Amino acid sequence: MSAVLSARMNPRQRLIRRFYTMMGLLMTLGFSFPVCADGITRLRSFMESTRTGQADFVQQVTSREGKPMTPLSGRLSFMRPGQFRWEVQKPYKQLILADGHEVWLWDADLNQATMKSQQKALGASPAAILAGDVQKLDADFKLVEGGTSESLEWVDAFPRSKDIGFERIRLGFSGAELVRMELKDSFGQVTHITLSHFDKSPIRNALERFQFRPPAGADIIRE
Repeated sequence: MSAVLSARMNPRQRLIRRFYTMMGLLMTLGFSFPVCADGITRLRSFMESTRTGQADFVQQVTSREGKPMTPLSGRLSFMRPGQFRWEVQKPYKQLILADGHEVWLWDADLNQATMKSQQKALGASPAAILAGDVQKLDADFKLVEGGTSESLEWVDAFPRSKDIGFERIRLGFSGAELVRMELKDSFGQVTHITLSHFDKSPIRNALERFQFRPPAGADIIRE
């Protein structure tokens, strides 16, 4: 069913869905890990420790035929439990913000804000299923050491459910830090995310940073 619905989506809808999935994944996993014996151990250890973080990102989607789409870049931040900000700065302005209860997608060019419950928005994503619970991670994903390539140590997460929309999530580590993510969807598209300048110190003005107030006159869509 998920594959059928995805096939009917227009490019903007597919982009939004991909953002929701990536957002959930980042909320769950975060970006920087303590030094441990292997990638899977780092993942488990992180999910029990890190509470906040910020990083720059560059996102590149590659089509099934291997054609790269326009890259996106911006800044992301998170604060557990359940607060996340994914801000695209180039080549256009777009914001996805989760405040712990609702998820907002703000498109400045359209002057349009889409809002849905956080549970609903992330419910179909692999990351949201994890919910920061190590035992849930094992129940919903098969974790496999991905070996070493491009000077990074990789971990592969395969969804146990066949109705998720993503076939595999790869996490690439450089030392103690997560610097690359790759998400392959059911249609063969691969989303590459590169993270840099990670900062896990307390976030200033966190209360305001994880709240969204639509500008006056904006078109509000509730789903």
